Amino acid sequence: MKYMSITEVGKKIYMIDVEVAGLRNFIATYVLKGKSVAIVETGPASSVENLIRGLKELDVKPEDVSYIAVSHVHLDHGGGAGTLVKFLPKAKVIVHQRGAPHLANPGKLWQQSRMVLGRIAEIYGEPEPVPAGRIIAASDGMVFDVGNDVALKVVETLGHASHHLSYYEPPSNSIFTGDAAGIYLNEIDVIVPTTPSPFRLDIALESLEKLARLKPSVLYYTHFGKANNAVEKLHTYARQLNLWANIAKQALEIGEGLEWTSRKIVEIDEAVKKAREYIEGHKVLGETVLGESVRGVFDYVKNFG
Repeated sequence: MKYMSITEVGKKIYMIDVEVAGLRNFIATYVLKGKSVAIVETGPASSVENLIRGLKELDVKPEDVSYIAVSHVHLDHGGGAGTLVKFLPKAKVIVHQRGAPHLANPGKLWQQSRMVLGRIAEIYGEPEPVPAGRIIAASDGMVFDVGNDVALKVVETLGHASHHLSYYEPPSNSIFTGDAAGIYLNEIDVIVPTTPSPFRLDIALESLEKLARLKPSVLYYTHFGKANNAVEKLHTYARQLNLWANIAKQALEIGEGLEWTSRKIVEIDEAVKKAREYIEGHKVLGETVLGESVRGVFDYVKNFG
């Protein structure tokens, strides 16, 4: 059967919708075809089969893949790495140095994910270990060249997680943002926060400014898809995070909690207001955006002011 959820999104850049649990427009994997091939984001373990089907549709031979670059080790981004490397004999997995131990030994990550995410963790599936010899513990500024004018430059973008990387692709002036720039609901052109505890607003804002200084023309979101007006979107997200923090600050000042904060965010944040029906009808975002993400911002304001 022809795999239809593949889009050519840039010169030598293809997007595969891995359709985890049948959810479309939720998790994207990007394939960069140079002399060899680089893959950005694996998605979770449960959708690796869809990803492999997409690679076949793109005529990517398993031995042609040199790199698998993950933004961070959360299950929906790097959870499939251990499963995927078994099918790609030459591929090395690029991850932040603080994330590397969790790819090699994902047991603790899986336990914590089940505790925090509950049924959503089961949707994503249990991650398999990546052999230590196939992990590249990356740091800011490293460049991975796959030939034919295709390369990925590592940009450390902490805040969403303490081990988060984004990837800049100089020839196309584009950035693969992971979760550093929020969630882009491409069907309605809205950005919503992804800020689970322990979220660091101060560091996340610095990361957004760091990305904006690159003056990218395109952002490639893991959740989900290609977006133009890149710098404007980065600044919009920074303003949105500050808005959420101000609402949380107000809640704490008057002795209110998470429920009040969520309600006020829906009332005041125009993007969330526009996306509310979409979010509430989504089997994952319905729990994470106005639950985990609000908690992350609320906890930050409570702990750091």
